[in-house]
Amino acid sequence: MDAISATMITFGAVLLLASWVQLLISAFAEDYNWGLTTLFLPPVAYFYGLFSWQKAGGALLCAGLGWVLVLLALV
Repeated sequence: MDAISATMITFGAVLLLASWVQLLISAFAEDYNWGLTTLFLPPVAYFYGLFSWQKAGGALLCAGLGWVLVLLALV
């Protein structure tokens, strides 16, 4: 693996982690049950973001960018 791919995977993983934390904060702010669900089942956090786009749209865009970086690095 070259340095550019490693850097892209690292930044992609950091963006994915940051988006999950943003979703976790917004889910806890809306409802305690959503917060616990996103804490213990992280993939469900993205479904929460889709259903409440106004509150969590930025976090979903951040996650999308993270996935793009990771997938581009693997190609």
